[in-house]
Amino acid sequence: MESVALTSPATGDSMAVLQKRVEELEDKVEALSANTPEDNLSMVVMSGDLDHILAAFVIATGASAMYEKVTMFFTFWSIQALRDPLKRSPPKDFMGRLFSWMLPKGAPALKLSKMNMGGLGTDMLKRLMKKNNVLSLEELLRRTADAGVQIYICQMSMDLMGLKLDEMIDYPNLKLAGVATFLAAAGTSKVSLFI
Repeated sequence: MESVALTSPATGDSMAVLQKRVEELEDKVEALSANTPEDNLSMVVMSGDLDHILAAFVIATGASAMYEKVTMFFTFWSIQALRDPLKRSPPKDFMGRLFSWMLPKGAPALKLSKMNMGGLGTDMLKRLMKKNNVLSLEELLRRTADAGVQIYICQMSMDLMGLKLDEMIDYPNLKLAGVATFLAAAGTSKVSLFI
């Protein structure tokens, strides 16, 4: 913004002080405008439990109707929900094969965080969801894809667990990223969540 010169011979000093103060206020307004949060929601998803993953996708689908952009950052245990159970794993080292064998492969294999009871609780919840017309995790994934929700998968977590992008689900807005990419998105978001 350009300042208007506010000087006159009679009030030169006070006008100079006033002009300086106006310039300082203009700079502050400009800085505030540059740092105003955007109409976005950013979410870190770390838990790999079915109930937590369901909550994350329910929030993401709802938020996609409210916000211009929704970004999900999957790290550590949550990444298992994005594995495609029908895809063969690419060649891996011993630790990668061990993680692939020990961890759930895809949304259908996730378990509840509480009351799993050897899988009985998970089956009960899935039946209740179907009976009450609640979308399954697979259907929620399709909804978020249709809504344009961006999913980032933590590159470091993938490397640690020996996972490859080739074994993940086919999702149009799925990319590998580092924490800096997510923080850049979260830093300008109106709302940030951790699940």
